Amino acid sequence: MLVCATHHVDHTCALAAAVAGLAQDGDLILLVGDLGAGKTHFTQGFARALGVTDRVTSPTFTLANRYVGDIIINHLDAYRVEQLSEAEDLALPELLEDGVTLIEWGDNLAPVLPMGRLEIRIVLGQGDDDRRLELTGVGPAWAARWADLETAVADWRVA
Repeated sequence: MLVCATHHVDHTCALAAAVAGLAQDGDLILLVGDLGAGKTHFTQGFARALGVTDRVTSPTFTLANRYVGDIIINHLDAYRVEQLSEAEDLALPELLEDGVTLIEWGDNLAPVLPMGRLEIRIVLGQGDDDRRLELTGVGPAWAARWADLETAVADWRVA
């Protein structure tokens, strides 16, 4: 696990942009954290880094948004998913075939998701804008990129 800290929304977006620099078609990124932790801000920074010019908003009520930039970005919100059977409504297998998929509240769907993914847990800090981000790679695709990820987030790493 890589542990990082940010102290401003812009820092969280910059860290997300660094992670986006390693993104590949077919990647799955789970974003986990309390309400207001910064999952959508992370997605905004990630999407901007990949050339998305549209306004990136939380898909809490729509469940899924799709953005086109240098690569397609699927942005899902599983907050309202109460049973795993509801995940079928999200058409996850189809989404995972095209672009990068970021799922807020992704831990709600973890049992039905592929093992290859990057999990990012965002924890509220002591200050209003302080965040701790814990990055965990699952599966061979992220294991192969782990050293690159360590380098990409070095400015935010916590000992």
